[in-house]
Parts: sequence; structure tokens; C-alpha cells
Amino acid sequence: MILSIEQVSISSSKKKIVDNVSLSVGEGEWFALVGQSGSGKSLLSQAIGQMLPANLKVEGKIYFKGLELLSLTKKQFQSIRGKKVAYIFQDYQGSFTPFRTIGQHFDEYHRTHGELDAKSRRLESIHALESVGLDENLYDKYPFQLSGGQLQRASIAIALMLSPDLLIADEITTALDSVSGHRILELLAKKQRETGCAILFITHDWRHVRRYASRLAVMREGEIVESGGKHRILDHPKHEYTKRLIEAAPILDQGLPSGLEEVEER
Repeated sequence: MILSIEQVSISSSKKKIVDNVSLSVGEGEWFALVGQSGSGKSLLSQAIGQMLPANLKVEGKIYFKGLELLSLTKKQFQSIRGKKVAYIFQDYQGSFTPFRTIGQHFDEYHRTHGELDAKSRRLESIHALESVGLDENLYDKYPFQLSGGQLQRASIAIALMLSPDLLIADEITTALDSVSGHRILELLAKKQRETGCAILFITHDWRHVRRYASRLAVMREGEIVESGGKHRILDHPKHEYTKRLIEAAPILDQGLPSGLEEVEER
């Protein structure tokens, strides 16, 4: 397993928010962590990258390729986050400083984690943009000059630019319309096939789970209530909470409504 979370709890001074959670993600696997807002799934994903607020306490063990992450200092973890473990967030706009060009964001990412010269950094960054279907001229544009779908593509490009082993995607289609969201996930699936990275996919949308995940875990109020293979859980859920979520979900179709695949992104 590339990622193993063992009996992890996250607490504030007032209450336990995540309670004794264990799960694992295999190499090259698309693993979905499913739950309603407030279930603790995003906090759990942030604990992997040492990104939790200082007022929250984490207990348990988190292993990445056998390395125990919670025992590392912030400085030690810098060589892992971004290069080996990368994130794509729901707030893709917040990932970009408005007064810096897209290219400046990519260049900083390279300078933080690599040793390329300026010319090579630019070439690699443009290649990364083109790999997600973006034009080279976007390199010198500012974030506000890109559409939401373009910005989310750019966030995927920068996250995958250094070929991480694990990508954590946290509700990445929530702020997009259904057509753009579909395209983003198809792009992510394509990039996963090309790079072989594992994906921890945080979502509440069962349609995306059915289409992309191989295994999943269902989280409720800080606890994992059910986990296993996708088809077993979707077709034969055991926990009452899982049954209610699936029954309340939109039709679990295999794609977009007829004709939407051909709509051009604006």
C-alpha cells in the first residue's frame, strides 16, 4: 500500500472530530472517501499533508510508502508535500495569487522542489499546461483571465508536474458546472493512466464514485462506517447510513446526459 492510515483521531479542545479512522490506498489506485459535508473527510486528508490548523491534535499513524508522516517535522515534510504527495483543492481559485501570472506560480513550484534553470523551468511548465489541454499563451496570463475550468486544469497540471506518487483530490468539481466537472475528472483519469499515481478522491457525489473509484470508504461524523470494493458497496450496502446516502443520490449514470460531451468549454 502506498498510503496507510491507522487509527487516526483528530481533536479540538472541545471535541473529537475524527475518531479512530483506518484505511489504505494501493499504488495506482483510485480510492474514494465519501461522506456528507462535516463528516471529517477533508480534515483527514489535510492531516496527511500536515496542513491542519495548530489548534487541532492528531493521534495515530499515517504511513506513506512505509514512512511515518506524523513523526516528521515541518521541514522534513517539505521534501514530500508537492513532490511525492500533491493536492488539488475544491477552492482552485484560492490556490492562485491573483496578482501573479500562471507562469510565476509554476516557476515557484519548480524552484521549491526542483533544481532546473529558468529556461528549463519555463519549458517544463508549458509542457505541463499543454498536457492538460491548455494553450501556451496562458503561461503569461493572470488567474482572473482564465475560466473556472481552465484554472482547475492548471491546478491539476501543477499538482502532477513533478510526478507525485499520491494525489489527494478534495471535492475538486464542487465549484464547477456539471459539464466542466465531467471534463476535469476525465482529464484526471487520463493523467492517472499516464503517470500511474494513486488518487485519494474526497467526494460526496456517488456518480463520480461509480465511474472512477475502485474501492471506497464511507465516512459519517468522523468515523468510517463502511469500506470495501466499489461494486459491493454500491450494489449491496450493509450500513444503514450508506443505504440512505445511495438512495438519496441522483441517478448513478455512467456519464453526462446525451449531447453534453460535445459542449465547448468557455
